[in-house]
Amino acid sequence: MKKLFSALLFCLLFPLTALAQDYSDGHGYTTIADPVPTNDPNKVQVVEVFWYGCPHCFRLEPYTQEWKKTIPDYVDFQYLPAVFGRGWLNHAKAFYVAKLLGVENKLHSDLYNAINIDHRRLDTEDSLAEFFTHYGVSEAEFKKQFNSFAVQSRLAQADARIRGYGVQGTPTLVVDGKYLVDAETAGGNDNIYKVVNYLIEKEHDKMQLQ
Repeated sequence: MKKLFSALLFCLLFPLTALAQDYSDGHGYTTIADPVPTNDPNKVQVVEVFWYGCPHCFRLEPYTQEWKKTIPDYVDFQYLPAVFGRGWLNHAKAFYVAKLLGVENKLHSDLYNAINIDHRRLDTEDSLAEFFTHYGVSEAEFKKQFNSFAVQSRLAQADARIRGYGVQGTPTLVVDGKYLVDAETAGGNDNIYKVVNYLIEKEHDKMQLQ
């Protein structure tokens, strides 16, 4: 029943008129020349490549949060932090520390707000460690994870995936390792998830035929 409700809600919020748009390569999305394999062939993977310090990512986040409430169980959504500049690294590391310690959902939006609304720098190990204490993580535990092999491994994996996708800016949505969607190709934040949903259904239909 829960699965049926999710599917119905998805269709109600993103009706067929949205899925029937004349989207094509270069109009709504960009096709990745060499698709990147996903973790689960039975699900359509959607990845958002982001940076906490990116104002465009910050403005997209409310759309992402609303969209996440509607996705059916055959969609696997993931955040993927990018490191396109020296100042991006610590934010990416903080993201993985949050995931490893199980506080990602609690502080994700708050970290966006602290950086983009409150204009807090939060770009050093010490400042991020202090921020995490508000979510039940001691500074010692934060720093232990921040410099851990686990975090370094995830950073390397993320970098390899982003290079494979050919992503050059944030935010960018990657659908099933095959398509890139951003505000420019989609025609604004209002349209990004319309295009993403179109591609999700396109890939899901293919799965159903296999």
